[in-house]
Amino acid sequence: MGAREALSARALNRALLERQLLLCRADLPVVPAVERVLGLNAQDPNLPYLALWNRLSAFTIDDLTVAIEHRELVRSTSMRATQHLLSVADFRLIRPQLAPLLRRVQRTAFGRRTAGADPAALVTEARDLLADGRTLTRPELGRLLARHWPDADPAALGWSVQYLEPVVHPAPSGTWNVRGATPFARADWTGVHREPTLQDACLLIRRYLAAFGPASAADARTWSGLGGLREVFDRLRPELRVFADASGRELFDLPDAPRPDDDAPAPVRLLPEFDATLLAHADRTRMMTADVRRRVCDGAAVAATVLVDGTVAATWTTKTTADTVTLTVRPFRPLSPTDHAAIEGEATNLLTFTHPTTRHRVDLMPITDD
Repeated sequence: MGAREALSARALNRALLERQLLLCRADLPVVPAVERVLGLNAQDPNLPYLALWNRLSAFTIDDLTVAIEHRELVRSTSMRATQHLLSVADFRLIRPQLAPLLRRVQRTAFGRRTAGADPAALVTEARDLLADGRTLTRPELGRLLARHWPDADPAALGWSVQYLEPVVHPAPSGTWNVRGATPFARADWTGVHREPTLQDACLLIRRYLAAFGPASAADARTWSGLGGLREVFDRLRPELRVFADASGRELFDLPDAPRPDDDAPAPVRLLPEFDATLLAHADRTRMMTADVRRRVCDGAAVAATVLVDGTVAATWTTKTTADTVTLTVRPFRPLSPTDHAAIEGEATNLLTFTHPTTRHRVDLMPITDD
């Protein structure tokens, strides 16, 4: 076997940005765009909107809200046991693959607090409570379930359902600025399958590589939370290209997937919290140094970040007062006057999108060392 082609961190960076629509805003409808990037983190309802604003050339808040209201996109517990927004087709593909992971999460997080409630019986009762299109909030569902298991914690019963049973959180939940108790509804209408198949696992890995490759089995496990993916990669090996990173680690990719030149220009982008571009690989050096990763990924939190020349150069936050919204940028490395101007321009555009009737201000802080 000949030596594998080595890909630099910069080459991997440009491939990832291209596939995540971050090298150039795309002229795509919302649903194909969400499928192209293989879902959007939706732990806060505004995150998918901010993610698509960074990726699409003519995106409006109503574009995404209508797709959610029309059930073209669904919000549900998904990769890494966190809330994501997916197309219906991708929900059907992904949710069965994640079922073993989500059952383990339920046992770990809520098993002791739901002792005595058999998981299968809990699912049956929850499905009955949500029958005929009924929607209940998580607290409402938990209280009703507690009538059958009075010794269990009602909150833990409600939380358990989203890990044990495919449920969706229908609109207006998950739409712009709509927060509050999470509603649950049965997902039967999506056609989601009950049991995962190896064929679907192979398709999932192909989709993952299309959105995040080149990548390793460990990278795919980090993105999804799933184990046992080495077997799937080995099964797919004959149809994949195999590369190596700078350390010799084996990376896989689809043969015809885009891999732009290292010197492809990468414009400034202001990614929202939990953007998958930063979370889809075990080795994240294609996007940020180990030191920056420690400051961006703090426990379960993942900060909103500023990309300069394709890599994380800063974090950003916003604060709204009575008459002004201020976006504050905190750099990790020296930035040129050209970078400053690009960041200020992109930040102003973002504030125009999020707060069109409020006065804007952008503050670029000195470099932070902690």
